[in-house]
Amino acid sequence: MPQTLFDKIWDAHVVNRIPDGPDQLYIDRHYCHEVTSPQAFEGLRRRGIRVMRPERTVCSPDHNIPTINQDQPIADPVSRNQVDTLTRNATEFGVTLYGLGHPKNGIIHVIGPENGLTLPGQTLVCGDSHTSTHGALGAVAFGIGTSEVEMVLASQCIIQPKPKKMRITVDGTLRHGVTAKDIALYIIAQMTTGGATGYFVEYAGEAIRALSMEERMTLCNLSIEMGARGGMIAPDEKTFEYVRGREFAPKGDDWDKALAYWRTLHTDEGAVFDREVRFDAADIEPRITYGTNPGMGIGITESIPAPDPSDEQGRISFEKALDYMGFKVGQNLIGTPVDYVFLGSCTNGRIEDFRAFAGFVKGCRKAPGVTAWLVPGSWNVDRQIREEGLDKILAEAGFELRQPGCSACLAMNDDKIPAGRLAVSTSNRNFEGRQGPGARTILAGPLVAAAAAVTGCITDPRTL
Repeated sequence: MPQTLFDKIWDAHVVNRIPDGPDQLYIDRHYCHEVTSPQAFEGLRRRGIRVMRPERTVCSPDHNIPTINQDQPIADPVSRNQVDTLTRNATEFGVTLYGLGHPKNGIIHVIGPENGLTLPGQTLVCGDSHTSTHGALGAVAFGIGTSEVEMVLASQCIIQPKPKKMRITVDGTLRHGVTAKDIALYIIAQMTTGGATGYFVEYAGEAIRALSMEERMTLCNLSIEMGARGGMIAPDEKTFEYVRGREFAPKGDDWDKALAYWRTLHTDEGAVFDREVRFDAADIEPRITYGTNPGMGIGITESIPAPDPSDEQGRISFEKALDYMGFKVGQNLIGTPVDYVFLGSCTNGRIEDFRAFAGFVKGCRKAPGVTAWLVPGSWNVDRQIREEGLDKILAEAGFELRQPGCSACLAMNDDKIPAGRLAVSTSNRNFEGRQGPGARTILAGPLVAAAAAVTGCITDPRTL
């Protein structure tokens, strides 16, 4: 029978299938950070058991770490305790740790692919919802809860119901100035934040195949924001060239064997999905959000729409979101003053994002009154920025680089947007208080962020 890409990988990793129940799934790669792992390691400690396959787990602190003065002790006692606890647990249980100050340290969803730890055909989990990022390499990758983190540490397996399958096809060619982030925000707005609940999504089509590997990671990263269990893209020659030569990628004969297998990882002709959705790339322009979830988004030239009058509960939620943001139905946001700009996160903290931002601001100056936090996703990204001279371009335009970490994506470290301030952020969520108590967040791609940084307001990057 013809199989989907998802079925091929999932079924190959089933250890035991419970009749009318979930599957016991073997996990190839497990990532840990400091937020969701402490209770899991403590659970092992209470039960007197070890990590079953420590070589399969890689840890890196990212959420709580500061993005300045990383050579000094972490000032915040809660953050310091979480990072120190991860260090103790990794040491005690013998798992790999790329701790603060390590050259491989960074956001876990950035360092996995860039080091060749994430590979096509893997099953991969982390106690973090944006684990879907790794699906860009043709892996079944999804976030798990703390009790499931303990389960994987103890057994290298997880109990999971098999999700339904959805294929989202984006055909055609993207217009000038449209990025992978814009594709993702467009799809989420069309699907709504619950439109893919219960599904694992495969992205396909001409516009998807044209994306670079880092752009594919951005797209898959945001799959969770429409309720999907995960997102993935079939590996192709771009994928293989991206993986080739990376530190933990197969070498020699092992590479040849792996490549032969990876070439089978595609959806067969005639394979059936539970749901098919199609979009036209020509309909997508640079996007921004206007509310308090990623689905409340518009094209940058559009105005805020009215809520559905037939959905009373939805209308109340919609009005609450607009009140929080300080916007009104019918308002066009172009020209709206901006206080903060954030470039970074596991969504847009890779070298291509910094190339795009630096290329846009070259020859310009940061607008007075705008605070810009430019945060590489890893120390490897930081090294590339400096090797390519992007740091000099940014400095000449009035910008400074911070040190790697999750930073202003979420209010778990010192990089918090003050209450009432408006931020254009390349991160993945815009919930109330996500970037700090009372902070207001507009999600956008790196080009829209760059345009806001040099003009001081929401600006269509295609007009500059």
